[in-house]
Amino acid sequence: MTAAEGPPDSAGGILDLIMAFYGSRAVISAVELDLFTTLSGTSMTGTELSGRAGLHPRGAADFLDALVSLGLLERTGDRYANTPDAERHLVAGKPGYVGGYARMAGGMLFPVWGKLTEALRTGRAQVPSDRGIFDGYRDDDATRGFLGAMDAVNGGVGAALAAVFDWSRYSSVVDLGGARGNLAATLVREHPHLDATCFDLPPVERFFDEHTAELGLAGRIRFAAGDFFADPLPVADVFVAGHILHYFDLSGRRTLLARVHESVKPGGAVLVYDRMIDAGRRGRPLSLLGSLNMLLTSPGGAEYTPDEARKWLTEAGFGTVEVARVGSLDTLVIGYKD
Repeated sequence: MTAAEGPPDSAGGILDLIMAFYGSRAVISAVELDLFTTLSGTSMTGTELSGRAGLHPRGAADFLDALVSLGLLERTGDRYANTPDAERHLVAGKPGYVGGYARMAGGMLFPVWGKLTEALRTGRAQVPSDRGIFDGYRDDDATRGFLGAMDAVNGGVGAALAAVFDWSRYSSVVDLGGARGNLAATLVREHPHLDATCFDLPPVERFFDEHTAELGLAGRIRFAAGDFFADPLPVADVFVAGHILHYFDLSGRRTLLARVHESVKPGGAVLVYDRMIDAGRRGRPLSLLGSLNMLLTSPGGAEYTPDEARKWLTEAGFGTVEVARVGSLDTLVIGYKD
């Protein structure tokens, strides 16, 4: 063995990275097959579960045991059950459900990531419209899938946001791009004194009405329809811009934050959160990979660092700026208006 060859197993970690999509695709398929929802609160033999999920015998045992090895199923004898994490996060209808994101990943992100090389060569998004991922609003099923994915992404953030910020000082909040009101619902449940509004594109309103009714919050959260850049923003004490800035280019971010500053009441604040990149740009690989996801799915978006967000907020006119973590993936930057 020469020094250049390295130890016999030195390629193992690299091969793990190359084949990482195997596990991702298996989890997505399990969600698409409603496997975890089928198993909720019970256990089944492999034969029973295969029949319920419509699995062909050839791949069924390997598929189910692969999910065991990934920590999503438990096997006792010949019976399978959800692990606690799968029961909490992969059973449709449960508050912590993230399967909507898995479905979007399978239907849109997985194919688009196959075009990464082309995006890196051209700098162009690889979705079929210059409006990127939001093109899904033209189709009901695609819209529900996308909005479910956003609920999954924002679910954990909502609880953290409700706890990390002092809401007692404020009476009104606007969630920019609030979609069907999932994050606003968390805020008003934790802080009932808040007057909450979701500001999003007009086609989203009926999905907002549908979802808030299901949550038992119909009439408790308002919907304001409009375009971030063309229509007046509601006036409020606090604005939330979560997973919004990363979709736009630098000019769009600055313009939007300036518009928000105009609509925040004196003494109010804006809360910006995204999967921000660490200052040294060496850690948090999911944030850097997430930036490539924005390359693939948006006209000019990318992730950014907290220092960049601080600079844009200061330029927009916000005074004191604070940085905090919300959840395991997102960073929160708070700008206060004097």
